[in-house]
Amino acid sequence: MPRTKLKEQPRYEFRYDVVIQPRDINCSGHLGHDTLISLVHSARADLLRLLGFREMDLGDGQTAIIMSDLAVNYREEAFMFDLLRIESHAGEISRDSFRIFYRVTRVDKIIALVETGLFAFNYRNHRIVRIPRAFEGALNQYLAGVRDSVQKARIT
Repeated sequence: MPRTKLKEQPRYEFRYDVVIQPRDINCSGHLGHDTLISLVHSARADLLRLLGFREMDLGDGQTAIIMSDLAVNYREEAFMFDLLRIESHAGEISRDSFRIFYRVTRVDKIIALVETGLFAFNYRNHRIVRIPRAFEGALNQYLAGVRDSVQKARIT
Protein backbone atom coordinates (compact mmCIF):
# COMPACT_ATOMS: atom_id res chain seq x y z
CA MET A 1 0.00 0.00 0.00
CA PRO A 2 1.49 3.39 -0.97
CA ARG A 3 1.95 5.78 1.94
CA THR A 4 2.27 9.50 2.24
CA LYS A 5 5.83 10.07 3.43
CA LEU A 6 6.38 13.29 5.34
CA LYS A 7 9.87 14.75 5.70
CA GLU A 8 11.39 16.41 8.71
CA GLN A 9 11.93 20.12 8.24
CA PRO A 10 15.41 21.64 8.58
CA ARG A 11 14.21 23.59 11.61
CA TYR A 12 11.18 24.06 13.83
CA GLU A 13 10.82 27.52 15.37
CA PHE A 14 7.98 26.87 17.80
CA ARG A 15 7.59 24.30 20.53
CA TYR A 16 4.75 23.12 22.71
CA ASP A 17 5.27 20.61 25.54
CA VAL A 18 2.49 18.41 26.89
CA VAL A 19 2.22 15.39 29.20
CA ILE A 20 -0.01 12.56 28.00
CA GLN A 21 -2.91 12.08 30.42
CA PRO A 22 -5.00 8.96 31.17
CA ARG A 23 -7.83 10.37 29.01
CA ASP A 24 -5.43 10.43 26.03
CA ILE A 25 -4.88 6.67 25.98
CA ASN A 26 -6.87 4.44 23.63
CA CYS A 27 -8.02 0.83 24.04
CA SER A 28 -4.61 -0.41 22.82
CA GLY A 29 -2.86 1.30 25.74
CA HIS A 30 -1.09 4.06 23.81
CA LEU A 31 -1.77 7.61 22.63
CA GLY A 32 -4.90 7.65 20.48
CA HIS A 33 -4.77 9.04 16.96
CA ASP A 34 -7.64 11.40 17.72
CA THR A 35 -5.78 12.78 20.71
CA LEU A 36 -2.62 13.30 18.68
CA ILE A 37 -4.58 15.50 16.28
CA SER A 38 -6.07 17.43 19.23
CA LEU A 39 -2.57 17.96 20.68
CA VAL A 40 -1.34 19.25 17.32
CA HIS A 41 -4.35 21.58 17.26
CA SER A 42 -3.29 22.95 20.67
CA ALA A 43 0.26 23.44 19.39
CA ARG A 44 -1.09 25.35 16.36
CA ALA A 45 -3.26 27.58 18.58
CA ASP A 46 -0.20 28.27 20.76
CA LEU A 47 1.92 29.13 17.70
CA LEU A 48 -0.70 31.65 16.59
CA ARG A 49 -0.95 33.05 20.14
CA LEU A 50 2.81 33.56 20.30
CA LEU A 51 2.58 35.57 17.07
CA GLY A 52 -0.28 37.65 18.52
CA PHE A 53 -3.14 36.04 16.59
CA ARG A 54 -5.97 33.50 17.01
CA GLU A 55 -7.39 30.84 14.74
CA MET A 56 -10.48 32.99 14.21
CA ASP A 57 -8.58 36.27 13.71
CA LEU A 58 -5.40 36.57 11.66
CA GLY A 59 -5.15 40.26 12.39
CA ASP A 60 -7.91 41.99 10.47
CA GLY A 61 -10.91 40.97 12.59
CA GLN A 62 -12.50 38.95 9.80
CA THR A 63 -10.01 36.39 8.51
CA ALA A 64 -9.69 33.00 10.20
CA ILE A 65 -8.11 29.71 9.16
CA ILE A 66 -9.73 26.61 7.74
CA MET A 67 -7.91 23.32 7.32
CA SER A 68 -7.66 21.97 3.79
CA ASP A 69 -5.64 18.83 4.46
CA LEU A 70 -3.92 16.84 7.18
CA ALA A 71 -1.29 14.10 6.95
CA VAL A 72 0.25 12.04 9.74
CA ASN A 73 3.15 9.59 9.74
CA TYR A 74 3.33 7.58 12.94
CA ARG A 75 6.81 6.42 13.95
CA GLU A 76 6.57 5.28 17.59
CA GLU A 77 3.97 4.76 20.28
CA ALA A 78 3.55 7.19 23.16
CA PHE A 79 2.20 6.23 26.57
CA MET A 80 0.52 7.67 29.64
CA PHE A 81 2.59 10.38 31.38
CA ASP A 82 5.13 10.63 28.56
CA LEU A 83 6.31 14.19 28.01
CA LEU A 84 5.84 15.07 24.37
CA ARG A 85 7.36 18.02 22.57
CA ILE A 86 5.47 19.27 19.54
CA GLU A 87 7.72 21.42 17.39
CA SER A 88 6.20 23.47 14.58
CA HIS A 89 7.36 25.26 11.46
CA ALA A 90 5.14 27.43 9.28
CA GLY A 91 6.07 27.53 5.62
CA GLU A 92 4.95 27.36 2.00
CA ILE A 93 3.19 30.69 2.48
CA SER A 94 1.16 31.81 -0.53
CA ARG A 95 -1.38 34.54 -1.15
CA ASP A 96 -4.18 32.66 0.61
CA SER A 97 -2.67 29.61 2.32
CA PHE A 98 0.21 28.22 4.31
CA ARG A 99 1.35 24.93 5.78
CA ILE A 100 2.39 24.01 9.29
CA PHE A 101 4.80 21.12 9.76
CA TYR A 102 4.97 19.39 13.14
CA ARG A 103 7.47 17.00 14.70
CA VAL A 104 6.18 15.19 17.79
CA THR A 105 8.98 13.75 19.94
CA ARG A 106 9.59 12.03 23.24
CA VAL A 107 13.20 12.36 24.44
CA ASP A 108 14.73 12.50 20.95
CA LYS A 109 12.49 9.76 19.51
CA ILE A 110 10.11 10.85 16.80
CA ILE A 111 6.56 9.80 17.66
CA ALA A 112 4.97 11.35 14.57
CA LEU A 113 5.39 13.84 11.77
CA VAL A 114 2.27 15.84 10.97
CA GLU A 115 1.49 18.37 8.27
CA THR A 116 -1.53 20.64 7.93
CA GLY A 117 -2.60 22.80 5.01
CA LEU A 118 -4.48 25.93 6.05
CA PHE A 119 -6.37 28.52 4.04
CA ALA A 120 -7.21 32.06 5.09
CA PHE A 121 -11.00 31.99 5.32
CA ASN A 122 -13.78 34.48 5.91
CA TYR A 123 -16.52 32.59 7.75
CA ARG A 124 -19.05 35.39 7.28
CA ASN A 125 -18.79 35.18 3.48
CA HIS A 126 -17.71 31.52 3.40
CA ARG A 127 -14.82 32.32 1.09
CA ILE A 128 -11.12 31.74 0.88
CA VAL A 129 -9.43 35.15 1.14
CA ARG A 130 -5.99 36.70 1.08
CA ILE A 131 -3.81 36.21 4.16
CA PRO A 132 -3.89 39.51 6.08
CA ARG A 133 -0.71 41.54 5.75
CA ALA A 134 -0.44 41.78 9.55
CA PHE A 135 -0.25 38.00 9.87
CA GLU A 136 2.05 37.53 6.90
CA GLY A 137 4.35 40.26 8.19
CA ALA A 138 4.47 38.91 11.75
CA LEU A 139 5.21 35.39 10.55
CA ASN A 140 7.91 36.49 8.12
CA GLN A 141 9.47 38.77 10.74
CA TYR A 142 9.54 35.95 13.28
CA LEU A 143 11.04 33.48 10.80
CA ALA A 144 13.65 36.05 9.72
CA GLY A 145 14.58 36.69 13.35
CA VAL A 146 15.06 32.98 13.94
CA ARG A 147 17.27 32.71 10.83
CA ASP A 148 19.34 35.68 12.03
CA SER A 149 19.75 34.07 15.47
CA VAL A 150 20.91 30.81 13.91
CA GLN A 151 23.42 32.62 11.68
CA LYS A 152 24.77 34.62 14.65
CA ALA A 153 25.14 31.44 16.71
CA ARG A 154 27.14 29.83 13.89
CA ILE A 155 29.47 32.83 13.68
CA THR A 156 30.27 33.01 17.41
